[in-house]
Amino acid sequence: MLFVATCIDKPSHVDLRMSTRSAHLAFLKSFENQVKLGGPLLGADGQTPIGSLLIIESEDEISARIMLAQDPYAQVGLFERVELFPWKRVVGADL
Repeated sequence: MLFVATCIDKPSHVDLRMSTRSAHLAFLKSFENQVKLGGPLLGADGQTPIGSLLIIESEDEISARIMLAQDPYAQVGLFERVELFPWKRVVGADL
């Protein structure tokens, strides 16, 4: 099953995001079979990261949440909130 995760950073935490970025990317690479698509959400300036969006494949919501909780960004307390939704691809590239 596919899930969309929106992970919104705490305000004024760009430095924490950037200092943890390499560990975050290594973590995502270790789940490359599950992480179908991902990238930063950007602020109104189109440059400043304010969160993350991931489309992940997981057995169920519990497994998806367990994976997300292991993300270095989550481990260092970067996120203000994380929302997870079951998702169904209708148009666009196959994931």
